[in-house]
Amino acid sequence: MTMKSRCAGAAGLALAVLALAVGAAPAVAETATIGATDADLVSVTLDGDAMSLRIRDAGQVARDVPGYDPAEVVLGPDGGLAGRVPAKSALAFLGPAGQPMWSLSTGDTGFPALDTTGVPLGAVTEDTVTLRLRSVEGPGTFTAYRLSGLEGATALFGSGTNLPRSLRLPAATRTDGVVWAFDAAGDYRLTLTVSADLRSGEAASAEATYRVRVPEIVPAGQVLPSAAQPPRPGSQPDTAALAPTVAEVRPTATPKPLAAPMAPAAAKTGTTTETGTQQVIADGHVDMGPQLSGADWTIRIKDDRTSPAVWRETADVVLWIKDNAKITVPAGADFLGAQGDSVWLLPQSQQSGIVWPGWNTQHESVVSGIKGDVTWTLKGVDGPGRFALFLTGSFGEADVLFDSATSFPQQLAVPLNTHAHGNWAFSKPGLYRLAVQMSGTTTAGKAVTDTKTLTIAVGDSTDPSGGFGSGSGSGDDGQDQDGTGPLPRTGAGWVLLAGTVGVVLVIAGALLVLLARRRAGANPEGS
Repeated sequence: MTMKSRCAGAAGLALAVLALAVGAAPAVAETATIGATDADLVSVTLDGDAMSLRIRDAGQVARDVPGYDPAEVVLGPDGGLAGRVPAKSALAFLGPAGQPMWSLSTGDTGFPALDTTGVPLGAVTEDTVTLRLRSVEGPGTFTAYRLSGLEGATALFGSGTNLPRSLRLPAATRTDGVVWAFDAAGDYRLTLTVSADLRSGEAASAEATYRVRVPEIVPAGQVLPSAAQPPRPGSQPDTAALAPTVAEVRPTATPKPLAAPMAPAAAKTGTTTETGTQQVIADGHVDMGPQLSGADWTIRIKDDRTSPAVWRETADVVLWIKDNAKITVPAGADFLGAQGDSVWLLPQSQQSGIVWPGWNTQHESVVSGIKGDVTWTLKGVDGPGRFALFLTGSFGEADVLFDSATSFPQQLAVPLNTHAHGNWAFSKPGLYRLAVQMSGTTTAGKAVTDTKTLTIAVGDSTDPSGGFGSGSGSGDDGQDQDGTGPLPRTGAGWVLLAGTVGVVLVIAGALLVLLARRRAGANPEGS
């Protein structure tokens, strides 16, 4: 065999080996795309002295299971929200007013969170985990911030000028109401690190790179250039691009829809139901929601202050809003009162020392036994002042869900497996009783409904124990507050009562006139 043939044979053998090697190489898995709605964008766990940093979607959060390696998924481009920086100082860290922005959040519910519940209390020094933004690669500026209350927002970390690059997170805590915002379209890579000092004196840390795909940023109402992607069907025009907007409640027979979580998932199990134990709740997380047991459909309060959570009867619970929740009404929030007025506000995001009520349709009996939305109806409000429940959007806009200053009933459509929080506002101290109804249709086609009273004590000067007893937990309008006389009423029950009293007075007046005329006829000369 000649040298030439030997070389040719060797070359052929090499090519064959290379082909086999290439063929034997494992296929690279495609990167999954997930949404940020109700997700834990940062999920930190500590196993012994090993720390991990992952991301959990809504289903994984609901099932309380480990999440994805951030390198294996892409956040966006679907499911986000385009808007503009409003003309308010609280969000000035995002840039100049009117600057187009895009956030991972879908709207005014389902905000993602930063989760350290996988780090037990007592495991790290000062029970604190440090989250650091190590680097950002992308065409624009990235900002992470947290919404709080009506006009409150706090910059957490970001790549912009004067923004912090690190954040100290309390251990065993889920920090909700977080927004990740970007000011330019394109692909981003965010490298985050988490670290903590262990009680043993050793250090634990983890690092992950997040991939975010930001679409063309087209705020609602903006005219698109010819090459840009058209807006999704159903987008609404932005009538005030540079200022927050307030959507007034319009009573209608068609329930207003509420954004659903990204994917259905059964709620965590292990909860219990307790009856007869009265609870005044002034701090911690609670939810109002229905349960289905056979043909019985019941609204209860889920008390998450303990683990496992306890479902309580509404008659056994009074929520107490203390004066540490009192704020001043800012300009542009006319649905809360005049600028400068005081209002007691339970914010959409959890704050220490303030009760944090929400609503959910996550009980496993509801998720598996109901088809379609659950309709939440506010039938009336009994209290000394005005009540409003509203949502705060990613860029500070307010969306009013319920308002006692408008006519009843008012309705809200809540999709199955929803867990949401809003801002609960009360204009005066005292006892409030909200007549709430939740309705649905079972998978067998049967309509189910329940009406209960949600009782709230507002102000340090209000005795919450006065909320127990008659009028609590039923669909009836509220009763008088002990020792203070009748409460002013703003709900439908007061309207009906006033109408009834008016009719009685008219009839009584007519009878008196008739009687006087008869007496005059019987004694024409007078007395």
